[in-house]
Order: sequence, then C-alpha cells, then structure tokens
Amino acid sequence: MAYCLENRLVIGVSSRALFDLSVENEIFKSQGVEAYCRYQVEHEKELLKPGNGFRLIKALLAINEMPGQEGRVEVIIMSHNSPDTSLRVFHSIAHYGLNISRAVLASGASLTPYLQAFQTDLYLSADEEDVQAAINQGIAAGIICSDAIKTYDENEEISQIKIAFDGDAVLFSDESERIYQEKGLEAFEENERRLADHPLKAGPFAKFLKTLSEIQKDFPALQSPIRTALVTARSAPAHERVIRTLRAWNVRIDEAFFLGGITKRDVLKAFGAHIFFDDQAVHTNAAAEVVPSARVPYRKQEEKKARDP
Repeated sequence: MAYCLENRLVIGVSSRALFDLSVENEIFKSQGVEAYCRYQVEHEKELLKPGNGFRLIKALLAINEMPGQEGRVEVIIMSHNSPDTSLRVFHSIAHYGLNISRAVLASGASLTPYLQAFQTDLYLSADEEDVQAAINQGIAAGIICSDAIKTYDENEEISQIKIAFDGDAVLFSDESERIYQEKGLEAFEENERRLADHPLKAGPFAKFLKTLSEIQKDFPALQSPIRTALVTARSAPAHERVIRTLRAWNVRIDEAFFLGGITKRDVLKAFGAHIFFDDQAVHTNAAAEVVPSARVPYRKQEEKKARDP
C-alpha cells in the first residue's frame, strides 16, 4: 500500500537550512558547482554541524514518538544537490538520529514542482529564489536567517515547540499592510475599524497555522507539544479584526502580542520562539540575534489568490 501524506504535517527543508554548509556555499559561489561537488565527495565522511533549522526539525520529528502521533510529522530533504553529492547529508542525518528517509535531490533543477507533489505544508531554505517560488505557489515558506550574531543556545533541548508569526503578509494577506504603506497609519486604522467584522484574507502561513492547530487539538491545552504566538505591530483598534479572523478560521493562537511599534526582538526572546516568521527583514534580522528567524517574501502581485484556510 502506498505511503500517504494526507493528515500529516509535511516539512520540506533544504540541506543548508538543516546543516551548517556556510563553507561549502562559499566554495560554490566563488569556485563553481564542480568545485563544490568535488569538495562534498572528498569530505563525505565528515559530519556536518547543525544549522539554524536543526533544533526545530529535531523537535518536530519528536512529535512522532508521542502516543497517538506516530507518523504525524514528515520531514523531507529538498535539495539542489545531486544524488552523488548527497551522501554527506545522509551520513549526518543518521549520526544525529533524525528520522528522515525521504528526499528530493534535484541536481540544480527547480524544486518548486516537487513541493506541490509532496503536499508540503512548510518549506525552510536559505535560498531566496527557492522560497520566493514556493510562496508564489501558495506554499508557506521562509528564508532562514543565517548571518546574524546569535545569543541563544543552539544545543538546548526543546520540551515544547514555540512558533511565532507576524500577522499581515504572513498569517493574513498583505491587503491591509498595503493600505498602511500607501496611505499611512490613520487610514490603516480606519480601514480595520470599519471592517472589524470582516475576516482578513488568508496569507501564506494560514494553512500551516491551521495544520498546527489540528495537532494541538489532540492534546490538553497545557500539554500540547506546540505553542504558537502572534507577534504583530498592530495595536488597538486594529486588534479586533485579527481576533475575529482567527475565530472565523477556527484556529488556535496561544499568545498574542499587539505591539503598536514596540520592537519585536525582546518579546520574541521572552516567548522563547524556536522560529519566527516575518515579512520584513528589519524585524527578522533583529530577531535572529535572539531566536531563529525566517523572512517570508511577498507573493508576486499577479499570482496572488488568497483563500481562507
């Protein structure tokens, strides 16, 4: 019987998001693909160090070990590597005890068609072009920050996965955000006050949040392996439409922070996020110093087809 991906949380992760391939990536950029392939083969017995997405992936896979959750999370390596250069990644996966057995090894070809084929709920990558293509396909995706100076402990064990989201252009469409950018705060607040009873359209991470919420429903509120937070620059009176939208979607957000322009960095540190998704580099770059963060690019205007989850 074929292995079914329905009713699972499917995470696609690039090898560069899972492991630290900074040296190898510099070789690729400065010397080209042949030098990169040669280096990977020559060093295939050397273990890779964990990358910025490693702890999150490890913790998500641990959900499968909980009673009643066997096979609930499926992680698939989505890589531009060729099969011949992939052995180092798989050796490292085995060394760290990660239950990852499926992979797409595209030898430099586009990964986008395979994200749909594997019913991917979330794609994490360090490659902006790949993430942009995923977002354009309506798949939740983030460019994981790798350059910030980190002050958090990458080796700390995770007892509860904490995932934080920005609101507009991440959980919700960027329709209201565009009003703010084009007409200013007063016009934005008036629009949100006037449409408080009208749910916001879904953004690229709405479906992913709903999938997380379905997992949470299998556990008592205080015993869920996942805890979520909304961390948004919105404040009253623009808060009401957000709350009513989440209610209309029948999804769960455990904590919400309406910051009204206060920096997100310290709140994310206090929450203890294991990943934070935001559409603006100014927020993800600052947050990446204290928590793992990923930037969500805007969906191409002509390809937007926002749907409620």
